[in-house]
Amino acid sequence: MWCGDEDVILFSVNAVRRRKATKPKPRPSPRHSGPVYPSGKSTNQTRESGEIAGNSPMTGGSRGTTRRPSAASRSGGDPSSSAPDPDARRAAAAAAARRSGRGDHGPLRLMTVSARTLLLLGIASVTLLSLAFLAYTGGWWQAEAESEGAAALRRMARSVTPLDAPRMMDLPQFQGDHKESLYWGTYRPNVYLGIRARTPLSLIAGLMWIGVKNGQYFIRHVCQDSDELSKYGWADHNGRDYGRQELTDHGLHLTTSFLKEKGDGSGYGGDWAVRLDAKNVGSSLSEAQESTTHLFFYIADEAGKLITMGSHEPPSRGPVLLASGSHEEISDWELYLRSEDNLEIHRAGFQTISMHNLSDLVQHALVTNARQSGNLNLPDMTEDSSNAMIYQISIKLPAKIDIVFLSGAGSKNPMTAERINRLTGPMLSTRLESKQKEFEERYDQIFNLNNKIVSKELSVGRAALSSLLGGIGYFYGQSKIALPKGFSQKNGDKYIPYWPAALYTAVPSRSFFPRGFLWDEGFHQLVICRWDAHISMDIIGHWLDLINADGWIPREQILGAEALSKVPEEFVLQYPSNGNPPTLFLALRDLASGIHAHQFSDEEAQKISTFLKRAYVRLNSWFQWFNSTQSGKYEGTFFWHGRDNVTTRELNPKTLTSGLDDYPRASHPNDEERHVDLRCWMLLATNCMRSIAGFLKMDSSLEKDYYKLSDQLSDFETLNKMHLDDKTGAYFDYGNHTEKVRLRWYEDKEAMKRELLRETLEAPQLQLVPHVGYVSLFPFMMGAIPPESWVLEKQLDLISNSSVLWTDYGLRSLSRTSSMYMKRNTEHDAPYWRGAIWINMNYMILSGLHHYAHEDGPYSVRAGELYDELRSNLIRNIVGNYQETGFFWENYDQKNRGKGKGARSFTGWTSLVVLIMAESYPSLHR
Repeated sequence: MWCGDEDVILFSVNAVRRRKATKPKPRPSPRHSGPVYPSGKSTNQTRESGEIAGNSPMTGGSRGTTRRPSAASRSGGDPSSSAPDPDARRAAAAAAARRSGRGDHGPLRLMTVSARTLLLLGIASVTLLSLAFLAYTGGWWQAEAESEGAAALRRMARSVTPLDAPRMMDLPQFQGDHKESLYWGTYRPNVYLGIRARTPLSLIAGLMWIGVKNGQYFIRHVCQDSDELSKYGWADHNGRDYGRQELTDHGLHLTTSFLKEKGDGSGYGGDWAVRLDAKNVGSSLSEAQESTTHLFFYIADEAGKLITMGSHEPPSRGPVLLASGSHEEISDWELYLRSEDNLEIHRAGFQTISMHNLSDLVQHALVTNARQSGNLNLPDMTEDSSNAMIYQISIKLPAKIDIVFLSGAGSKNPMTAERINRLTGPMLSTRLESKQKEFEERYDQIFNLNNKIVSKELSVGRAALSSLLGGIGYFYGQSKIALPKGFSQKNGDKYIPYWPAALYTAVPSRSFFPRGFLWDEGFHQLVICRWDAHISMDIIGHWLDLINADGWIPREQILGAEALSKVPEEFVLQYPSNGNPPTLFLALRDLASGIHAHQFSDEEAQKISTFLKRAYVRLNSWFQWFNSTQSGKYEGTFFWHGRDNVTTRELNPKTLTSGLDDYPRASHPNDEERHVDLRCWMLLATNCMRSIAGFLKMDSSLEKDYYKLSDQLSDFETLNKMHLDDKTGAYFDYGNHTEKVRLRWYEDKEAMKRELLRETLEAPQLQLVPHVGYVSLFPFMMGAIPPESWVLEKQLDLISNSSVLWTDYGLRSLSRTSSMYMKRNTEHDAPYWRGAIWINMNYMILSGLHHYAHEDGPYSVRAGELYDELRSNLIRNIVGNYQETGFFWENYDQKNRGKGKGARSFTGWTSLVVLIMAESYPSLHR
């Protein structure tokens, strides 16, 4: 294709400057940073002339800005600091996008401390654990607060020391066939199509293409809203060996199918195939046939091993060898392409350690070659010792391409031709159709939706489940753990590394949050454990293996360069004092209850029992961490630690650790606080531990303690004394609070600026915090209210009142009567949990309504009526938004007819719509 001066190619200007127009040399490459023009015009010049709009992958375009106020909350920022403004966030994101070649780091070498400093630190009192820690990290620390240095060292030693307990993933049930069956998968959720193995240094494969918008070309690779795809997501996915995804990028419609099998002659993990089915939309067939569509398929070795380029002959009707190589775990391998359509293939090979920057390498190679030859093609050149091969496949629409990967593929393997034939062409078509039918039948069988929903809702439910399963990823790396204030490394770093670890997990959103989040994962597992208990236990086991010696789990997992590339620097650090709701207990309770209800086969029940028995030690440690670090001033009280008690910039200091971010709490945080939601999470945890202990027939002092604490937290009279407002029947937090606060502009004439700061008009006092919302219903969600109590009637009043929580699209997060309803928390923080409809909390409230509708009592009929209406509203709104927009959303707008908002393609807890349709709820109630 000739690219004249009048054509505009949107690639990276920095990529062109990085590499000369000669044979490329191996080097790390920064991520995509903006548009490039053949004329050499800079990005800023072009924007000023009005030719294009920016397309930064970190800012996420216009849609992404709606999410930015919550970036700190999901990115594990320090809750004691207020969130930066959007401009600062965008600058941070741009800075993150300019960092290059950032991979996993090993243990850091720290400074040596003088004898005098050692003496001042009281090093003689440091325990053997601290000494082991220092040996692990390679040095000593410098500290501003030397008097507390020794104790801080001990705490930091434990924060990066694994719990001394048998690992979950060492269980026999996670070895052998189970492990091999999950070896390959679509485990790179941050890209539109990405395949890898569940191993730290894997072969990775993936898809890119050139998208066309308004006559301009864009590289598509990493999922981002700024690409403005009208649709992308898995329509089918069984979490194991089959998936079908549909993507619509303006005039291009792509269907990507994935199939895996272990056949005769296969190496470890088996073989897999990808089908790319490309069609045109919105234009005539003749127009589509006149234009050329450029797809790119790549394979790369994270271990840096050489990949050999395949044949340079033009493709025929038979299979074409694209690449071959060897990997320690799968032996020799080969990659083939087969298509019955006319196509043109160009290639490029690179030596790189920066797998998250592959699209930049493609951008640079295309732009350089276009300037030299006038063709928008890869240069058909390879660098020495290339470990990444990219294949440009130029086609006329419509076209169908099959790519097959063979493991254990020696050159003289007599089964090669047969294996290729089974995974390409008509045989692949037949097998994909069979897998789709099998998936649909299994979905209907498991969720038993007969007469519960209509047909159009059925397909949306399948898409929700598939998007959740297709979003499961495998990550490997080290979390960065924040040092205490006053401590730093000699080089100025304020963190130390966690131990290297793997994480197999679902993710909330492939575009905004393609990594693991602790409190989200419990909701994900409620869905996944219904579909495949073995996958669910595997995921939970990976999370539990991240528990440290104190019983803490980092709440956000940013492991590896690909995950790190999506997070601005200031949000990377994890704080070992910060908790997150222990929602994994939701799924664990369901597993234990499922055995009691005979929902599993004998073999499955045995594996679940073995799993729970080993998990018990780790769960106990996790529970004890909560019980000791998040406890209140008085026995039996709890509050989320880490709120900022000195901020003047927030209308109400956020409680990021609760997961509810800006939901209003006591206006002036102190240690007198009592948080009713945390008390209820602790009740869930104790009941779960009690249930597991009873199931495993344990009888020790520890189990007796759980029985005692469970009874204590279940005491209805005590709960009401601490948290109930008798007048409204709502449960409230307690703390040092005043309603008389506001944000006000203050002029700083010397600095010539003005700031929006909080003004307190009335002294706070200890009292209940009078904000009705999701927190007010937590005892209801957990079934902690007796079915005959008058409080239950009041709770139903709150739920059903349209001036309080009720809407036709779901329940608001905060009452319209609240003084904080839809109020900004800072100049730049839009309301988040101050009115919007969130599906995870609506699901929990539905669970409570379902429970009370089936309990004998004076309010069961009314609970059942509200249950039916709320369930219908939620399903109708989620399905309607999906059919209108092609996406599931982070939350829904109670003020704008339930429209989806926040992160789109939010396929995490919004997938709970599957369980809402199936009327399947967690076993929370004793």
